[in-house]
Amino acid sequence: MGRTVVFTVLGYLSGSLLFARYWGKWCRGRNVVEESPDQNPGTFNAFQYGGFVCGTLTLCGDLLKGFLPVFLYCRERPWELGLALVLAAPVWGHVLPLYHGFRGGKGVAVTFGCLLGLLPKRRPLLLLAFVFLFFSLVVKITPNYHRTLAAYVAAALGMVLFVPDPGVALGFGLISVVVIGKLLHSTERKESCKVEIVWKR
Repeated sequence: MGRTVVFTVLGYLSGSLLFARYWGKWCRGRNVVEESPDQNPGTFNAFQYGGFVCGTLTLCGDLLKGFLPVFLYCRERPWELGLALVLAAPVWGHVLPLYHGFRGGKGVAVTFGCLLGLLPKRRPLLLLAFVFLFFSLVVKITPNYHRTLAAYVAAALGMVLFVPDPGVALGFGLISVVVIGKLLHSTERKESCKVEIVWKR
């Protein structure tokens, strides 16, 4: 129990590090997040407004802050409920960061980092990647706001149906709650959802 608390807290604190803000100031000498319409401190805006180096460093940081707490926790036999908390903690930290007034990003890259931390268990990671690709290349949902919502809802259902680990399914459920909540309360302009079946174009 104590080990779970330690890794959950560490995961949340690592998640609270918003690398888009830090690397933007280092690479460009300014807060690139504030230049974006949605002011989201995530990987996309780091690439878009900070450039390739800023975006790459932000992506690596966001993946690592999700990967490391989960991977280290899983090195010993994890407690199922504990795994759920540790798995979700970095994403909660990114969305509701302690160091930035609880105003963070959407948590997509961090989610992938957390699922990478489960390796060699590949099914959760592959499931989320498949869902995003499906809604991008087969049944195309635009804009990105609606695609992300659909992907997290579908992936959460898929974790329950196809991942035989209750800790992972519950953890991803907790991740989905905070990511979907962030999207729904976002101040970004929410354009109408468009769904297109690619092979019928």
